[in-house]
Amino acid sequence: GAGGRLRMGTLLSRQSCQARLRSAEGMSLAEFLYPALQAYDFLHLHRHHGCRIQLGGHDQMGNIMSGYELVTKMTGTDVFGITVPLITSSAGDKLGKTAGNAVWLNRDKTSPFELYQFFVRQQDNVVEKYLKLFTFLPLEEIAHIMEMHAKEPEKWGPQKRLAAEVTKLVHGREGLESAKRCTKALYYSSVEALEEMSDQELQELFRQATSAELMLEPGMTVLDLCRKANAIPEGPSGYRKITDGGVSINGNRVTNPETVLILGQHILKNGVSLLRVGKKNYYIIKWLQL
Repeated sequence: GAGGRLRMGTLLSRQSCQARLRSAEGMSLAEFLYPALQAYDFLHLHRHHGCRIQLGGHDQMGNIMSGYELVTKMTGTDVFGITVPLITSSAGDKLGKTAGNAVWLNRDKTSPFELYQFFVRQQDNVVEKYLKLFTFLPLEEIAHIMEMHAKEPEKWGPQKRLAAEVTKLVHGREGLESAKRCTKALYYSSVEALEEMSDQELQELFRQATSAELMLEPGMTVLDLCRKANAIPEGPSGYRKITDGGVSINGNRVTNPETVLILGQHILKNGVSLLRVGKKNYYIIKWLQL
């Protein structure tokens, strides 16, 4: 019954449809039917869940309009569509699942630290707009923040406030504190922050890191640790990796392979060591039976 309520002329007249039809790639049947399927989604949600509002990026205007027309024709109920500005990267590319650069609300997909860093890295030309879009700060306060930024741009005040407000909104105050701990640990080599981090935070911060569980043996050295964690090659080249300054433990570079591991320095109070080899190879060492 829904198909009879959707008019071909209306679907073909949509700007998005016109643009695709004129493009070199053309438009597939699946793409053409997409607005009809999304319209039926709206109808289903309205009938079964009382949904009366559909929200989307402004590139979804045609799809939302199709849903509005279908629901009003089939039910006679007033429904509404809201579109919001698209968020784009610094290169002007759309952020989203299709582009593979989406920022997620789900902690398993985007950690509080990653969410915080995404917003703290925003450029000056968008940060004021984002403060208005993504926070509940009064406009007068945003204006004051931008005035202070004009005087002290090196402090990145608006970016830090934006990141804090969004992270707190999505993940709560504990999520914001987690993001700050991770920031201190990664960018400021803060041993105190590392010691306070939970296993979940360590895994979120160093997603690509290799984890290993080791027993601390008497007289165990930096060289022993690196070899047991399979972090350096066997033989002289692995030894040189350390002497050349390519290894750090808990943010501190070690250059003597024979240095004996010390509790509280190389092994933190939470029973963890963060080993880094080179610039990007991290190893999370969990010590057993300390």
